Amino acid sequence: MKSYWQLFWTFVKVSAFTIGGGMAMISVVRDILVVKRKWMSEDEFMDIVAISQALPGLMAVNTAIFIGYRLLGTKGSIVATLGSILPPFIIILAIAMVFTGYKDNKVVEAIFKGIRPAVVALIAVPTIQMAIRQKLGWLSGGLALATMLLIAFLKVSPIYIILVVGVIAAAIAKYREGRQ
Repeated sequence: MKSYWQLFWTFVKVSAFTIGGGMAMISVVRDILVVKRKWMSEDEFMDIVAISQALPGLMAVNTAIFIGYRLLGTKGSIVATLGSILPPFIIILAIAMVFTGYKDNKVVEAIFKGIRPAVVALIAVPTIQMAIRQKLGWLSGGLALATMLLIAFLKVSPIYIILVVGVIAAAIAKYREGRQ
């Protein structure tokens, strides 16, 4: 049984304890909603993640909006969003109040530099797990690799890549439809 409180508390816990933003929280949210509570299927969750990444704005907030709406409608999207943004807001406010006096402290600088590799791992692991769960074929895997290389090394805008891939996917679907 899903309740507004359960939804709110789920997103409060996730956003309070994941460092690194939207991608870092994806595997945690998936484990709670898909694996433990079985509130949605793997495919539904992956669709929400894909849409959340493609839209402008914070991925964590976009994901909360879509999940909340999918589970409990408009009120659910509001509750999930509040649960998602409240902990970071409070944490950032507290850090800003305290950090002003310690911003030039070498220990504080070292702590933030030490956190960076963990954040990279928190983003890389769910990305790899999503690729494995989706059982990417050669075409999809090659497309993912090409996209990564185009963005990382040639600085091609993801917008152009999404548009081109969308056109290619539509053409392939139309071609396959014509063959059948």
